[in-house]
Amino acid sequence: MVVSSSDIPRIIGRIRSDWAVGDESMARLLECLHPCDFPKRTLLVRAGERCRSAFFIENGITRSFWLVDGEEITTSFSEEGGIVFSMDEMYYNRVSEEFVETLEPVNAYRIAVDDIQRLWSSDLDWANWGRVIHQNEYRRLHRSHKERLTLPAKERYEEFCRQFPLVIQRANLAFIASYLGITPATLSRLRSR
Repeated sequence: MVVSSSDIPRIIGRIRSDWAVGDESMARLLECLHPCDFPKRTLLVRAGERCRSAFFIENGITRSFWLVDGEEITTSFSEEGGIVFSMDEMYYNRVSEEFVETLEPVNAYRIAVDDIQRLWSSDLDWANWGRVIHQNEYRRLHRSHKERLTLPAKERYEEFCRQFPLVIQRANLAFIASYLGITPATLSRLRSR
């Protein structure tokens, strides 16, 4: 199936909000995308395995998490327009250290890791887009780390609501509490205030 730009308006909108990717460059991406649908609770990426794909999310949300001593520690959320993949595989050619799970039914477009790396190395628009999304993710991780170390739980929750307004309405509270580094009971109290 050939993917057209009308099939993925959220993905294209998000990409172009990060970097003004031109029409020719966008056409190169569309040639590499394959539509796929996943039910809720599907593991798109599994720790200890190679996935060999990245996923652009047109509809739905995902969470990334580590498994530490049998406990799931949520590290990130992605929503419509976002891209998810194993950072270990994409950058270091290693098996993933984390999981990516769908939190609701997800409509996505798969791209092979090799294809996205080829686009990054051969197309200036895609190289710049890749740089910008990683700058933004680094900033998000840096701020999240700072907030966990310096802000009280209430302020961490308020910042999360500003950063992820759709996720706060759609994700399991235990996953959000894990991301914030608080207990579900504490999060429940914060939400009721």
